[in-house]
Amino acid sequence: MDLRTLAGLCVAMGLSLWMAPMRAADVDANKMGAVGDGRRMNTVVLQRAIDKCSASGGGTVYLAPGKYLSGEIQLKSHVELRLPRGVELIGSTAYTKEYPHRAFIYAEDIEDAGISGEGTINGNSTHPEVVAQGFVVNDSKRPNVIFFKNCRNMSATGIRLIDGGSWSFRLFRCDGVEIDRVSIRCLAMGNNDGIDVDAKNVIISNCNIEAEDDAICLKSDDPKFMPENIVVTNCIIASNCNPIKFGTASYAGFRNVSISNCVIKRTSESHIWNWPHDYRGIKEGTLTGLAGIAIESADGGKIEHVNIQNITMEGIITPIFIVLNHRRGTDPIIRDIHISQVTATAEGVLPSMIVGSPTTKVSDITLRDIYVEHQGGEQPMTEPLPEALKAYPENRMFGHRNPAGGLYIRHARNIKVDNFNIRQRETDYRPAIVLDDVEDFQGSDITSTGNESDLIKTIN
Repeated sequence: MDLRTLAGLCVAMGLSLWMAPMRAADVDANKMGAVGDGRRMNTVVLQRAIDKCSASGGGTVYLAPGKYLSGEIQLKSHVELRLPRGVELIGSTAYTKEYPHRAFIYAEDIEDAGISGEGTINGNSTHPEVVAQGFVVNDSKRPNVIFFKNCRNMSATGIRLIDGGSWSFRLFRCDGVEIDRVSIRCLAMGNNDGIDVDAKNVIISNCNIEAEDDAICLKSDDPKFMPENIVVTNCIIASNCNPIKFGTASYAGFRNVSISNCVIKRTSESHIWNWPHDYRGIKEGTLTGLAGIAIESADGGKIEHVNIQNITMEGIITPIFIVLNHRRGTDPIIRDIHISQVTATAEGVLPSMIVGSPTTKVSDITLRDIYVEHQGGEQPMTEPLPEALKAYPENRMFGHRNPAGGLYIRHARNIKVDNFNIRQRETDYRPAIVLDDVEDFQGSDITSTGNESDLIKTIN
């Protein structure tokens, strides 16, 4: 007998039955005074609506279609902010005043909350009043669009984020976050990352991201918090830096990460970087990112148990970049990394790299079913690469040339390369694969087209 039938029976018998309280009524922010005319500031009204909804037990805060100017809004537990199609939240241009937590939508120490709908959250960083403030890269003054901190069971579904002042979507020390069908376009300013994940038990799916800086970036800023159990799947990604990146912040590290079925494409524009001026072999005007897949441990963290598969990429320079160095911390670890089914059309001449340090080798790396195409046209390189143990980790940290045409491996152990295919668009005189201080290398079905040198060369 279900509860409704039981209640009816009790009424018929003249008995009373305690019923659990209904979920609190949803809140219509417009009825509380929100005005979507694009001019009136709605910060106080929107916050009242969220606070009321949370205080009454939780529910949904709605907005009617319109343009709503606002400063920072704080989510509360058990509240869903619903932004239907036609709603645009527009950030205040008073960047150093209206965002006390450096975020447009901020959540801290809450649970069971989120944002949904097909509406837009506009960081408004292209507004002349923002541009006139003269912000520069890494100034730490501009707000993120969304920032979830120390939260549990959070979600974001269907929304569109544009023109963030800094990172578009930041997760920090969160546990349990689902991000689905979120569209991000952030090409206006330096530090315009897409989604930054310093969290655990995270699923990112079906997203479309175009970022000036890193697009999907795993970060580890707290040595006592390990970002882990992270899934990224079915996303279209574009970046003028690194489309898929682990690091650079890597204090604890990352583990148990699965990335699959993603397409990496070129961005539509770049306002900050001009990589043809900084890299060899790239035609002027070419839009490109740096490393398609970048896995970097530079701050003493441990990166392990990573599986990346079925990735198609263009608009990058280095298809795969795995590096361990000692920028901060002395005992970093990279091990148990599996990358397979990658098709990459690359710009320039810097190959894929797997690099440890003289005292700490990267280990247990498998590359399988990889097809990469490079510009080629390079002459042999005889000078050694610098160790760059304290350098900022990115694909040009060892210089603008490389002794390998397709894959360079140094300070590594137990490396397996199977069905790795390299093609040079112009005849290249470097070995396809170079091994430098590598223990237990296993290679099979390796081919190279367009190079006039050794297939595999050991130089140390």
